[in-house]
Amino acid sequence: MALRWYFIRCQSGREDSIARNAVTRLKIADLQDVVPQVLVPFERVTDLKNGKKRTVNQKLYPGYLMVQADIDDPEDERTQSVRTTLRAVDGLREFLGSGGDATSLTEQEVAGILARMSDSEARPQVSIGLNKGDLVKIKSGAFDGFDGAVDEVNPDRGTVKVIVTIFGRPTPVELEYWEVEAV
Repeated sequence: MALRWYFIRCQSGREDSIARNAVTRLKIADLQDVVPQVLVPFERVTDLKNGKKRTVNQKLYPGYLMVQADIDDPEDERTQSVRTTLRAVDGLREFLGSGGDATSLTEQEVAGILARMSDSEARPQVSIGLNKGDLVKIKSGAFDGFDGAVDEVNPDRGTVKVIVTIFGRPTPVELEYWEVEAV
């Protein structure tokens, strides 16, 4: 039994519910040994919305699911059962590949995706939403009320370097991303 990872197209925005439905149908058809895992690849992202910091799951590949399956032999009865069962799931399309053949992911691709998911679980990425040159207003700290331009964005540390004019001179100030808002 050679389990490999594949992408399956699905309806965008419904990946989680489609994955749950696929798992349920595979259990009913007693095919869990052929398809042991159905996964929605995501990463944890921290963002600021309406002044509140929140951590959300952001899909890495909207419109796709990852499945671990043993479907190498297209003539095998269980492989055909898996394909039929998955086609019956509302919103699920076809395996990613060419000419009707499913193309499996390499071990390096799978390891990269799974590592990205586990890294984001341990330390969520910060979605700052600012770019170099954006005008911002500082809303807390010693520079509260000052305006400036973004000089540098550091999502790993969650900081933004802003150029603020103090006494007629441009001065770089490093702030937490939640201390500024776009103008």
